[in-house]
Amino acid sequence: MRLLCKKTYVVSIFLVLSINAKSQVIISLLLGDQLNTGKIEFGLDGGFNISDLKGIENSKEINGFHLGFYFDIRLKGPWLFHTGVIVRSPMGDKDIPSYSTGNLSLDSLFLDGRIDRNLRYFNVPLMIKYTTPSRIYAEAGFQLGLLNKAFDTFTARVYDKEDLTYVNDNKKDYHPLDAGAIVGIGWRIIKGYGMNLGVRYYWGFVDITLDDSGSNIYNHSLYFAVGIPIGVAKARKRAEEKAIK
Repeated sequence: MRLLCKKTYVVSIFLVLSINAKSQVIISLLLGDQLNTGKIEFGLDGGFNISDLKGIENSKEINGFHLGFYFDIRLKGPWLFHTGVIVRSPMGDKDIPSYSTGNLSLDSLFLDGRIDRNLRYFNVPLMIKYTTPSRIYAEAGFQLGLLNKAFDTFTARVYDKEDLTYVNDNKKDYHPLDAGAIVGIGWRIIKGYGMNLGVRYYWGFVDITLDDSGSNIYNHSLYFAVGIPIGVAKARKRAEEKAIK
């Protein structure tokens, strides 16, 4: 019972974060200067990612775009703590092995088609970041994820015309939480509060499927990220005005 309560508590925290995540991005754009201080840098984090499900044979990586916001919290010297919420974070695979939908009519239509597996997470990175005088940085830590959507898209060509599609919602087949290690390197283009360009790789530690009869399946994803500080100029001006007073 105690273990169940703890799990429910963790899921509740993620739900609060994820439900409000998209609205938080919009609010953050409007209040970015209020979130930036001398010790905290706030900004948008987004870019292109290539994901793969380790454990599924004869499948291909799936591409997508991720978007969220980040906080770099300054610690001692060149060290920072990097966190935030990646609101949109697509993962999955394409061209996975075919399986029965449970409907003979659908199975006959998609017999020679393709299946793409789509997983949508709200991800929270928790990383320690080391910066150098040349504005190059390295970061490593953990990433926690809350599953938002999971569905397989069946696609087949019908009479050489338009594609026929069928979407199988299978969120119930996956664990709601994901966790793993994440590492990355990057470069701040301009000294101070300039744009960041980075590359990160995520290794999932959790077998994401609830059915333990098959092989274990883990999320892996390569991120090409751009970090854009928001409201830094206003925050600096406000700090200077306070110093004068």
